[in-house]
Amino acid sequence: MVKNKFIADYQINTSRKMLFPYLSTASGLAEWFADDVTINEDKNFIFKYDGEDHLARIASIRTNAHVKFEFFDPQNIDERDHSYIEFKVEENELTQTLFLKVIDYSDSYDDEELESIWEGLIATLKEIIGG
Repeated sequence: MVKNKFIADYQINTSRKMLFPYLSTASGLAEWFADDVTINEDKNFIFKYDGEDHLARIASIRTNAHVKFEFFDPQNIDERDHSYIEFKVEENELTQTLFLKVIDYSDSYDDEELESIWEGLIATLKEIIGG
């Protein structure tokens, strides 16, 4: 399947320290990103959407700056082109405005549909953190 890379920036009115746990922890992600998020004994994240489990591992993380989750199929470990979601917290140095950059690399949806999905998810996140 052909993968699509969706990139969007969202202004968030909060601090990096307040925002980052919602992007990098199972409990934080479960509040806005998926129906539920847990971590198994292998330290893999299990994202539950619409009754289905999706396994992901943290591919890279830098506290209060970025986190990248790489999704994988435990039945197809040799797969090379993994879907991933990356969250980058960036700050405009002139205005001190905080932005959340979302990079969604997956083999589903078109840009318009992904934009709608992410706008809804980010609206939920902003409600939770008050940003």
